[in-house]
Order: sequence, then C-alpha cells, then structure tokens
Amino acid sequence: MGLFDKLFKPSPQVAEPLKSPLETERPAVQSPPAGTGEEARDAPLSAQATAPVDPPAADAAAQKKLGLFERFKQGLKKTTQLLQTDVRDLFKNEGRLVDDVFLEDLRAILIKTDMGPKAAGQTIDEVHKAYRARVVHLEDVLKTVKAKLKELMAQDEAPIRLAAQKPTVIMVAGVNGSGKTTSIAKLAQLFRSQGMQVVLGAGDTFRAAAVEQLTIWAGRLGAEIVRGDPGSDPASVAHRAVASAIKSGADVCILDTAGRLQTQQNLMQELTKIQRVISKLIPEAPHEVLLVLDATGGQNGISQARGFTEAVKCTGIVLAKIDGTAKGGVIVPIRQQFGLPVKYIGIGEKADDLALFQPDAFVEAMFSGMLS
Repeated sequence: MGLFDKLFKPSPQVAEPLKSPLETERPAVQSPPAGTGEEARDAPLSAQATAPVDPPAADAAAQKKLGLFERFKQGLKKTTQLLQTDVRDLFKNEGRLVDDVFLEDLRAILIKTDMGPKAAGQTIDEVHKAYRARVVHLEDVLKTVKAKLKELMAQDEAPIRLAAQKPTVIMVAGVNGSGKTTSIAKLAQLFRSQGMQVVLGAGDTFRAAAVEQLTIWAGRLGAEIVRGDPGSDPASVAHRAVASAIKSGADVCILDTAGRLQTQQNLMQELTKIQRVISKLIPEAPHEVLLVLDATGGQNGISQARGFTEAVKCTGIVLAKIDGTAKGGVIVPIRQQFGLPVKYIGIGEKADDLALFQPDAFVEAMFSGMLS
C-alpha cells in the first residue's frame, strides 16, 4: 500500500483523438484570404467563431473537450499513477486527522511531482486553513488541492497569434534533447492542418541529425525547408528562411535554433544575433519566441527557462514529453517564476500530439480516477 493510501482510503461513494490542437474545443480558423484586414490576421488561432452554435455543434464541442481531457489523462498517466498510489495511502476508512504529520506527508507527495517546495507549501497552507484539526476524507482534500493548483496555474489560453501581415515568424529555442525539433514539426502540422503555407528554417546547423530530422518532417508535412551547410551561421539560415517566406507569401516561418546547453554564453549571443538579423527583414520579428522544455527534466527546466529568458524575450513555453514522466507538476513553478504562458504541451510522439494548454483540464487529469 502506497503512502497516499495510508493517510487516506476513500470512503465508499456512490473520443476519438483530436486531429489537431486547434480543434480541441473550437472551430478551425482558416487562413485569411489575401486582402483581409488586420483584425482577421491578428486573431488567435483558436479564436471562436461568431456564428451561433446549434445544439449538434455544441454536442460536438463537448465531445472534443472530453477528447482533450482524455489526451491529458494519457499524457499525465505516470504523474497520476504516482499521486493515486501515494495520496490514497494517506487515508483510513474513517478518514484522517489533519495534523502536522499529515500535512508534511501530503507536502512530500506533491513535491514528488516536481511542483517545487513553494507551490507545495502554498497548497498545504490551503489544506491547513480549511481542515486543521478536523478528520477529513480523500474527496475533501482533493477538492482543496485541485482548486489551489488551478489558481497557481491560471492563465488565459495562449495560442500562437498571427501577425498583422504575413509571414508570422516563430523562433524556437531549447537545449539538445528537449524535444525541440519534434515540437517544431508538431507546430508545422498545426498550421498545415489549417491550410497555411509553412517555411521551416533548419538553424541547428551544429547538429546534422537535427537538420535531417527536420528535413524529413518537412517532406511529410508539405512544408518548405531552408537549410545551411553543417556548422554554418544559424543567423544566416534564419535570414534566408524569412526572406524565402516573404518571397513565397508563406503564412508562417518557424526557425529552429542551436540547442547547446544554456550555460554557454556563445549560444545565448547567437540567439540574440538571430533576432537582430531577422528584424532587419521584418522589424516586429520574431513575433513569437517559444522555449521548449523537457518535462522529464523536472526542476532542471527551471534552470533552462532562466537561462533562455535572460538571453531572448521568450513569449511562451512548449512543454514536451509530458507523457514520459511523473513530474507533470513542473508546470507550476515555471508559471510562478517566469510568468510565461505555457502555450502547448506535447502528449505523444505523433505529429498531432500537441495540445493547447488548459490549466483546469490539466489539473483534473493529474488527479483523475482518484476517487474510483
């Protein structure tokens, strides 16, 4: 019997996969035709349609939302298994007295998910205030814990916003092995599924494997790719990719970057140079700077985020490989310390396995099945 079951034993109580992250809850937004106004081009990719929703459409939307929850559940399976085992072990048939021992045991369980001592402490404080010296059951504590975590993770949905004039330039950063190249492919699939023309810039020129991998993805997805010679200047590749996107009238240009460790000062200078070079072609570019973090790295993601945000102005985070770890709680300290929105999470290895981050659904998925 796990730690969570010793403290609490619950009293007896009586979808198809989404085709793309943009289709999870809202109607797909088509690429605006040439000549549409700035309002249309600047709308978020997940913007809702303005037409009234009839009952069948509402039912379909509900099914899609359920599908997203199921995908989160699958992606957070390891985190959920850890919580189910340990949290249930905290409770006895007649409930559990909320004392110092109980609170410390619960704190240790939450920290195991890599949410960090600050978030765990804030959550424990809520449980303490609500139930101190009372005998409680699992469902009581779960309600309080989930409410606090939703509060700590709260953010508006943060899809990629299209620039007023195409192309929208997206720069993607992250250390080697973080899932950066695969995340770029998933982003490209997201845009291609909306009928948009995409240009990829293979700027990780120091890793031949990354360039080849991105080239293969480009072929599969029907995206144009701009490459450079091995070891060539990444900023040059970025410049040519943006220039190509402008010339071809592409909707989106996604730029890969070198992924050496964030402690290397030359890497950070290189990222800054890329921003400076492409801004000569489009002053507002890059319109988005996404940092890809590997969820399996847990708290190391905090160090990575700090290093990259100090070098370039990141606009959001893509949390990759959430399906491969029990450390799904790492989203909490990332949100707390950097204030960056988590835009998407990677929940599998397929091109469609990228989901728009929704805090409430994420938290519910973390604790799913706890009372069954």
